[in-house]
Amino acid sequence: MAEKLNMTTVINASPRKVFAAWLDPRKHSAFTGSKASGGSRVGDPFTAWDGYILGVHLELEPGRRIVQAWRTSDFPPGSEDSRLEIVLVEVAGKTRLTLTQSNIPDGQAEQYREGWEDFYFAPLAKFVAARPARKAPAAAKPRVTRGARAKPKAKPRLSKSVRPKPKAKPLVRKAGSAKPSAKSRTRRRA
Repeated sequence: MAEKLNMTTVINASPRKVFAAWLDPRKHSAFTGSKASGGSRVGDPFTAWDGYILGVHLELEPGRRIVQAWRTSDFPPGSEDSRLEIVLVEVAGKTRLTLTQSNIPDGQAEQYREGWEDFYFAPLAKFVAARPARKAPAAAKPRVTRGARAKPKAKPRLSKSVRPKPKAKPLVRKAGSAKPSAKSRTRRRA
């Protein structure tokens, strides 16, 4: 008799982010820490965990639902694939992920329950929460076309309080003046 799992978790990210991380082999590899491969369309085969997991995408509803024929290398020879269904629902800006796995070989459901929690739900939640949203492209600098001239930037104007003060004019004795020059004043002080 085959076994069945039904698990739910909440992930602090949008359903589209969770869906993309699950199906994109590079992202899947990044959050699990093991190689994943395959396509992301119905009928495409996939592998995960360095080939330990393999299967085929049966149904895909972007941002909402993933259905796969799924098995591991631990399945007994001749056993059928299990059916894995992942439903993603947005709840208050987060994603409620419900995983239902049916047709699991006898005696293996508990090991997969632990595997889903430890090696998928926790690292997936960390991965999608840590990924910032794409930044909007920076404003383009104005382009100068042939024949057009860029206007020079205006020099900043300083207020009177920060303008440099003009240097004092040296005291120079004019002919017939009674005032001593700066040199003579310095000599007298010494």
